[in-house]
Amino acid sequence: MGKLKKTAAVAFGLSAALAGTIATSGPAMAADTPIAACGGGSYHVIDSHALGSSAVVYLLYNGSTNCVVTWKTGARGNSTWVEARVRHDHMYFDVDEGNFKYYAGPAKATGAAGSCIMWGGSYGSQSYLSGWEHCG
Repeated sequence: MGKLKKTAAVAFGLSAALAGTIATSGPAMAADTPIAACGGGSYHVIDSHALGSSAVVYLLYNGSTNCVVTWKTGARGNSTWVEARVRHDHMYFDVDEGNFKYYAGPAKATGAAGSCIMWGGSYGSQSYLSGWEHCG
């Protein structure tokens, strides 16, 4: 009976240590394309807007959901303020903003079929916000 308790205690200790390692490990790797940042699958770029030479705001669509990612082209790997936003005419903006190393987003608008959308993003002091467009 003593050996069984000791084995159970060792197994519990190992699983607790493993759980602690998983819980404290760093964040997942950043996506390598705007499509991957939106979740991959059938997303495709339908519009974009350059923010100087430092970032590009991408608008993607997969047949039911619009997705916006502001992709840094300068200072990648350095944590700087970036923002992505999107909305359709029946919702508030979905916004992802903060100090990020590679991109902001995804910001998503679901159920936009038959609606117009407004989308944009910012990097540092440069920003873009569309008018109502991509209706349908």
